[in-house]
Amino acid sequence: MHLEKKSKVMRYFVILGIVVFLGGCTTDSYQLLRTKNVSIKLESSKSVYISIPRDGRYGQINYQGSGANASQIILMAFSKNSNSAETGRQYQSFDNALTHAKENNYGYLVFPTILEWEDRATEWSGIPDKASIKIAIINTESGKTMDSVIIKGKSGLATFGGDHPQDLLAKPVSAYINGLY
Repeated sequence: MHLEKKSKVMRYFVILGIVVFLGGCTTDSYQLLRTKNVSIKLESSKSVYISIPRDGRYGQINYQGSGANASQIILMAFSKNSNSAETGRQYQSFDNALTHAKENNYGYLVFPTILEWEDRATEWSGIPDKASIKIAIINTESGKTMDSVIIKGKSGLATFGGDHPQDLLAKPVSAYINGLY
């Protein structure tokens, strides 16, 4: 009887250990690094133009459509706060994006740059997905950068498939942009 009780207790601790381990492996991590030491507040009445960054690359792999995905994530976050927010249709250089924003009377230009984009088969390789994006917010009238931030995301190890780098950006991008209003 005593041995049976020890066996149940051991089984309980083994199961608890597995649950804790898997819980830790599924947790995505985020990092927000401010590149300017200022606190700004954007006006919701001013329109926002979000340019499309170049697609992310890792080594020889080009993640086609990742630039558009990143812009859509940023658009969704700005749409909650601004009366008008739109994205470009294709990649533009900074100068071209700023010219477009000025000519079309946008109040702010949001110029994202993909710094890191790794879509891995994490569930079997043990290598996490990663995404890093720099977001610069420019006053269209003056052309000056008002704020700039680098947002990094890294998946947990037990993703159970289906996760992608863009999935790592929605929450921290939204939190950052909400803080600007």
